[in-house]
Amino acid sequence: MSQTEPADLRCPPPVPPPGSRGIDEILAAARARIDRLDPEQAHLAYRGGALLVDIRPAAQRAAHGTVPGSLLIERNVLEWRLDPRCPARLPEAVGYDLPVVVICQEGYTSSLAAASLQDLGLYRATDVIGGFAAWRIAGLPVLGPTPLSRPILAPPATAGRASR
Repeated sequence: MSQTEPADLRCPPPVPPPGSRGIDEILAAARARIDRLDPEQAHLAYRGGALLVDIRPAAQRAAHGTVPGSLLIERNVLEWRLDPRCPARLPEAVGYDLPVVVICQEGYTSSLAAASLQDLGLYRATDVIGGFAAWRIAGLPVLGPTPLSRPILAPPATAGRASR
């Protein structure tokens, strides 16, 4: 089939399994149970002692910048690093009443992450509406962007020698 055919002539989407939810439903449910903060509120919470956790991958942080002093924990290890009962936790994971503000690039992944932290018992976990992009637009402190560093390759063993 060509891409120019009307949508009604294409294959229908698969039927989801009973009980499954789409990502829009999952996101809405996560956001319904967290008290999300706009960038200014998040900044005030951070300045007041909340842990600001940046869950973006290194490439995104390099491309867009970071919030000075934020704790960098990539999304794939977040729960292990902040669960107070986990042996792999960070020293910052001191208890369940820890105020945690999660930030991602645009405020979607951070909502899911904050809900997951609440599932662990970190009942004060929340996220930043609009993510880092909104933080930057609000004129709040940022560092970068900085290009990803490339490995320094040693010059060839013959570099600098005169050819014979």
